[in-house]
Amino acid sequence: MVKPPNILIVDDQKGVRLLLELVFREEGYRVTTAANGSDAWRKVQAEPPDVVIMDVKMPVMGGLEALPLLKSTSPKTKVIMITAYADTTTLEEVWQKGASDFILKPFDLEDLKERVRRVLTDGQRPPESLPPSLSKK
Repeated sequence: MVKPPNILIVDDQKGVRLLLELVFREEGYRVTTAANGSDAWRKVQAEPPDVVIMDVKMPVMGGLEALPLLKSTSPKTKVIMITAYADTTTLEEVWQKGASDFILKPFDLEDLKERVRRVLTDGQRPPESLPPSLSKK
């Protein structure tokens, strides 16, 4: 029997972690959570997940600092970054550090579930598919 994909949810807001854990467990995924990038890195070292959903801004270690550590530890793990503070510089950095996708807060749960399915099957959203408001002119 094949194990369902494993998702690691990384956000400093407990409510966000709990909501996403519930949503993805109901979808049939195995789910673990972490409150910051440092905790996430330890969890990835212990058991690399298939997908990480990680906030950009967190105390202790933020997502931009944790992303290259996670990718160097587990290159096949897909990472979807979430942020309420998007600008072109941050998004370029997300792509350069190896993210597979990003989503803006507040996000639609159905959209996030679709993005998880997509990175598990297709791999990565191309950087040129930035939202029009964030695309370079």
